[in-house]
Amino acid sequence: MNVLGKLAALGALTLVAACSNNDPSTWGSGGAGGSGALAPGSVSDPRSPAYFQQAVGDRVLFEVDQSTLTPAAQATLQAQAEWLMANPDYTATIEGHADEQGTREYNLALGARRANAAREFLVSRGVAGNRLTTVSYGKERPIEICSEESCYAKNRRAVTVLTGSTTG
Repeated sequence: MNVLGKLAALGALTLVAACSNNDPSTWGSGGAGGSGALAPGSVSDPRSPAYFQQAVGDRVLFEVDQSTLTPAAQATLQAQAEWLMANPDYTATIEGHADEQGTREYNLALGARRANAAREFLVSRGVAGNRLTTVSYGKERPIEICSEESCYAKNRRAVTVLTGSTTG
């Protein structure tokens, strides 16, 4: 998701949050919460992309020059697989990323291996392969920019981006 898309999503979440009813005494009694239902699309709605991103986790991290999934990455991907299986209307693009070290070509290939490792794990857990696409950005889309390991570590990642609902 590009910066403009992220800002639009953040704005939408802010509007939803601003309109929510935080008074438990009115929940289920015709207040803004209706019959106690969750606000569709909110972080608290387990079927929403916002929930997927925040509660399930949309990214996994990798070690230097590696595309092997760590146990922590496997745990996150297992949760992603469960969410995707419970929400079959969604498709996803898995983005592979690398840190700024190395050549552009090397990092594009490494990003592709990372995205494919995440995709293969999800498929092995039952997610239909035709719901998942991959793309590599190599080192072109860092989330942290600095020449320190703390920044490099955040940029060595695969991010599962929900691309929409297959039902429209």
